[in-house]
Amino acid sequence: MPLPPPTPAATTATPPSVPPSAAAPRTGTAADAVALLAGRRVTALTGAGVSTDSGIPDYRGPDSPPRNPMTFQQFVGDPAFRRHYWARNHVGWRHMRRTEPNAGHRALAELEARGVLVGVITQNVDLLHEEAGSVDVIDLHGRYDRVVCLSCGHVVSRASLDRRLDELNPGFVESVGAAVGDVEIAPDADAVIETTAHFRVADCERCDGMLKPEIVYFGENVPKERVARAFAMVDAADALLVAGSSLTVMSGLRFVRHAAKAGMPVVIVNRGQTRGDPLATLKVDAGTSEVLTELSRSLPPV
Repeated sequence: MPLPPPTPAATTATPPSVPPSAAAPRTGTAADAVALLAGRRVTALTGAGVSTDSGIPDYRGPDSPPRNPMTFQQFVGDPAFRRHYWARNHVGWRHMRRTEPNAGHRALAELEARGVLVGVITQNVDLLHEEAGSVDVIDLHGRYDRVVCLSCGHVVSRASLDRRLDELNPGFVESVGAAVGDVEIAPDADAVIETTAHFRVADCERCDGMLKPEIVYFGENVPKERVARAFAMVDAADALLVAGSSLTVMSGLRFVRHAAKAGMPVVIVNRGQTRGDPLATLKVDAGTSEVLTELSRSLPPV
């Protein structure tokens, strides 16, 4: 949410590692989650793990390679970092455009349509919740399909920038392999490419300012208005469901802390340990697609 990719991220440049749980949560199954959430309105908080079944690898899952994300300060302060990022993103974003929602995304959309789900707060930038049919979605860390000028604030589509980058760098995508599946893709539409020294970066067409994906990098803060809307969405529910997030960074963990402090049940569905486990009412260590599908199948309308 990136050289390594700038992660769509949080409020600190270096994310903490997931510490050992101070208290073990109650562990259970999808059926236990159904029993706990039945009759309650739910807000969902999702992370990269909810999109892995769509072919987008996560950052911190049990099988994920080590990553050292680029920070906002590196992006704006080092032309070489910035050039390397845009070269890689120029390839990787094409993969993002081809991805499709998986069963987990569709299950959350169905739960919202039936009145069970208040809405989705997602740490992802892939827009798959919207494509699956979810209506009330807060893209906490931004979205991959828009680019903003850091000088004048002008926003353009990533598709329009793609055309300009193609004109500035004819044949670049073909030179690194037109089949993006041969290139490692990261969750923010970045791709691993070694040869980027001659890539030409596009500037803002209005003021020649620096362009940046409309994604929150490490070292940036999530806009206050967006955070306030997310807290309000949590408060509008009777329970919080976390799906596919290790909750390593504070931008997501704060909502779990908020819900737990309010006495709200917290259900975490994630493969492997999360930083929010000590606060969970129930932890389901399983894949999000299977568990969310079961919730959609079994939870009655509220």
